[in-house]
Amino acid sequence: MPAPGARGHVGTRPPTYDAEPTALPAADPDDLDDLVADTVLDGARYGACTLRAVSVRGDSARYRGEPRRDALLTARFGTGAHALLLVAMATGARATPGAHRAAAEACHWIGRAVGRSHARLVEDIRDGRRGDLKSGLHRLTDRSLGKLRASASEQGVDPGEYAASLRCLLLSADPGCRTRVFFGVGPGGLFRLREGEWQDIEPQVAEVKGEPVLGFGSPPSETPEGDRLTMDLGIPTPPSPYEPAPEPPREPFRFRTSVARPGDTLLMCSGGLAEPLRGEPELGEYLAERWSRPDPPGLAAFLADSQVRVKGYADDRTAAAVWEA
Repeated sequence: MPAPGARGHVGTRPPTYDAEPTALPAADPDDLDDLVADTVLDGARYGACTLRAVSVRGDSARYRGEPRRDALLTARFGTGAHALLLVAMATGARATPGAHRAAAEACHWIGRAVGRSHARLVEDIRDGRRGDLKSGLHRLTDRSLGKLRASASEQGVDPGEYAASLRCLLLSADPGCRTRVFFGVGPGGLFRLREGEWQDIEPQVAEVKGEPVLGFGSPPSETPEGDRLTMDLGIPTPPSPYEPAPEPPREPFRFRTSVARPGDTLLMCSGGLAEPLRGEPELGEYLAERWSRPDPPGLAAFLADSQVRVKGYADDRTAAAVWEA
């Protein structure tokens, strides 16, 4: 019996919006480089893995003529078995005019940082130096997002609006290395398809527990013995010239390494796909059936699978999937 073809949507009811793009975003004739394509599609095969990556404008943005807020970067640094593959995806802040630019900048900054450090990263991945990887990638991520905040200041834009979530995947091109490294900041999803079943392996952010202590979090107003540590006289305190202005709280850093088995499929995605995967079981079942077949899908088939729609979920979707030979 032939395998069923791709489906347009899953769930009990069809989505509200049309399945195909409706309106184009407005264009500035003096800034055509600012235009964002509706869909970006890429793929490669290195070592033991086959990569497919896609970023698609969401149904609501297609209907309203808004640009895709998601950005996608796929890059190879180095050659041969010493090459490092990077997949970076970012999502700009909702309802802000420069969201697509912030997402693209975030991907470019982390791409530059990883590219310049790729030789050391390849060694750390191959030798399993998890601690070095985590601390090093945390620094690169902080620097990249710091440059994004600096860019916002240069443009005279609120850094809270010119911001983006960022999710990255590192793959060694060495056929003997099956360690896959995920890192990033902000919401989305990391899933593994193993033996036909989805596993949600998104790193959980540790919560701060216990009472606040001096030097960490918000200090208490007095000691356990009753001595006052602060006194509020109701007088506004001017900013100190020796201390930087307070920044909005930053998203926690997320990191995970995993060792792939033959037959696994690893999926990293933005919230636009992670949310319906977690919220609509039929979508997970459909993609599990499609992506558990012996051969990875071609680019066109991966695009079709990635944009199977679910009513109530109309955001941009960006996904990168890795099939292990």
